This record gives sequence, C-alpha cells and structure tokens, in this order.
Amino acid sequence: MSQHQQKPQHQQQQSGSKPGMRKPVFVKVDQLKPGTSGHTLVVKVVSATTVLQKGRAAASAATLRPTRIAECLVGDETGTIVFTARNEQVDLMKPGATVILRNAKIDMFKGSMRLAVDKWGRIEVAEPAKFTVKEDNNLSLVEYELVNVVEE
Repeated sequence: MSQHQQKPQHQQQQSGSKPGMRKPVFVKVDQLKPGTSGHTLVVKVVSATTVLQKGRAAASAATLRPTRIAECLVGDETGTIVFTARNEQVDLMKPGATVILRNAKIDMFKGSMRLAVDKWGRIEVAEPAKFTVKEDNNLSLVEYELVNVVEE
C-alpha cells in the first residue's frame, strides 16, 4: 500500500509559467548602473564593430575554436551603451536589428560601462521596435572612478 497523495491542482500551475521563474522587468538603458546584473532590456543595434577575430587551436589541432568579439552600440529611446558580443552573439547583433537582452550584466572596461550577456543570459531577435534610439546619451562615454569608501 503506497502512501502517495495527489497534490492540489492550484499549487502546480502558476499562471502558465514554470515555478520559480520571475516575470522579467524590462529596464531602460539610462537605468543601468555600474556593477549591476540581471537586466532584461529591448535595444536596437546602432552599429557593430568586430574587435577580435582569431582561430584558436584547442587541445587537439582538429578542433578549432574561433573567438570573435564585437563591440556593438545598442540603445533605446533613453540612451545608448556599448554591448560586447561574443562568438555566436556577434551574428545576432546586426545594425538595425532589435534584440531582447535577457539577464545582461554591466562589465567595467577602462572605467566605462559595457553591457554583456554571459552563459546565464540570452539574446533574442525581436520584432522591430517602434522607438528611435537616443544617440546623444552614450552611457559608455561616462567615465567612472572606483572610490574606496572608508567607514569610520
């Protein structure tokens, strides 16, 4: 005689989404701050420049793992920021494309902010956005200085 009990139906189904998944809160470019992560935002790609492209031989010469890095200027109606695209991400970041960056993080590079999506996030190509990118507010041009605050 097994002791299995049936779970009530209302506990299993949470409005059609997987349990534990939070509804993404979309942020605007001008809300990004240094040292933050977990951002979901819709941006348009303004430009993309490949900064590194090399084929690197892994342990065996048969498997060549190319490394590609592109710096893409992305933005929305509040401002722009440089997005660092890596490998397959480079193919999605075409100028004029609208993409959804999920779980993006802010990396600091030479004192300025860069947006990046690592293995915990993803990039989705979206429907063309209706907004016009505000190109005169580039957050990557703002230089930040790391200040150590000594607490008395």
